[in-house]
Amino acid sequence: MLRFLIRRLSSAFVILILISAFTFLIFFAAPRDPAVLACGKNCTEAAKDIIRDNLGLNDPIAQQYWEFMRGIVMGRDFSVGHCDAPCLGVSFNTDLMVWDTIVDRLPLTLSLSLGGLVIFLTLGLGAGLIAAAKKGTVTDKTLSSMSLVFSSMQIYFLGPIVLGALVFSTGIMESPRYVPLTEDPLGWFTGLLIPWFVMALIFTAQYTRMSRSSMIEQLQEEHVRTARAKGMSRPYVFFRYAWRGSLIPIVTILGMDLGALLGGAIVTEMTFSLAGIGRLAVDAVTNIDLPLTMGVMLVGATFILLCNVVVDAAYAYIDPRVRLG
Repeated sequence: MLRFLIRRLSSAFVILILISAFTFLIFFAAPRDPAVLACGKNCTEAAKDIIRDNLGLNDPIAQQYWEFMRGIVMGRDFSVGHCDAPCLGVSFNTDLMVWDTIVDRLPLTLSLSLGGLVIFLTLGLGAGLIAAAKKGTVTDKTLSSMSLVFSSMQIYFLGPIVLGALVFSTGIMESPRYVPLTEDPLGWFTGLLIPWFVMALIFTAQYTRMSRSSMIEQLQEEHVRTARAKGMSRPYVFFRYAWRGSLIPIVTILGMDLGALLGGAIVTEMTFSLAGIGRLAVDAVTNIDLPLTMGVMLVGATFILLCNVVVDAAYAYIDPRVRLG
């Protein structure tokens, strides 16, 4: 298992280096001079020359890339001050360190994604197992019908409906907001409850259908029927033999959804007017803030790769044959 994890982490590191090189090339392939973007309006040629010298834009691209990567590990000096490692540069629009800006927005996006993940996994797998255990009954048909309805919806459609019903019309709940967990745990929970609820409705539907069909398929396997024929109780066979096998396709789907959760943070944060990494990415692209855009892309890619490594580890734990691949 350790060798498997080392192989996966090594592959993720190589992919991350390739992404950083690709992102850096995009930075210099931009149609506008980075010095002009950094200098802003009413900029003089002398000021542009100072910025080019400060950012190292007169050096060969390979050397600039090396300085950029070295700054991530060792830090870097700019005219606005020293940038501690991991240094991703200085924002053109705010003159703030990119890494500090991302760290300031990251807790909201992580709270939004991980909180929603816990809720829809719990509800989805629970509803799927109940539907499989009650196959053909009213409970099964009700859960299956609900999952079919909600799986066809999107956050930008369902979100405003829920906001209108629970916030603007009835006032039952307050508008979504982010409060740091360490400052006010109750405020953190209630502030993100509506986004979590909307995400749970949409993602729960998919996991309900997936876990139901996977569990029904496992219950028809020969080793499961043999266990029942030997007199083992239904709950014991259900969780001891069928449950583990049914997780394999679910973990596969989860790996893709983890990336979608982080990538889809843009839609969720824009729908509920929350200022996280997704909103920051939109602002960076809109303002042509290249260092900030690069930083957000690299941090997002790092999280997605780490999530995939975790999912691969879970997959290998459930099915040991994967470790041989």
